[in-house]
Amino acid sequence: MSENTIAERLKIARENLGITKAEASRRLNLTKIGYGRYESGDRTPSIQTLEVIAQCFNTSVAFLTGETDDMTSDKIVIDKKTSPELFNLVNLLSHSSDDAVQRLTAYANSIISQK
Repeated sequence: MSENTIAERLKIARENLGITKAEASRRLNLTKIGYGRYESGDRTPSIQTLEVIAQCFNTSVAFLTGETDDMTSDKIVIDKKTSPELFNLVNLLSHSSDDAVQRLTAYANSIISQK
């Protein structure tokens, strides 16, 4: 994991969101100087910090570290407070059989494709 790669990828991901360094630092609950050091390559974020940044920037740690060029996020966080129905559905499905998950996925796809 190269410091320059991470710094470059942080900038790409931030700009892809259309936010400033100041907004990025605010969203990450970091000082402007602290975030700026990550993006300039002066400091390397820990893997835990990269996880938080990836989630906040809607990308993946693999993208930020240069393992892939695919910016797509590889995780989705569902907050029970803001999306209780979706949270409960995912929780229910996490304890269901593979067959039940496949059937529900097919059903959801058919509903969505009707729109």
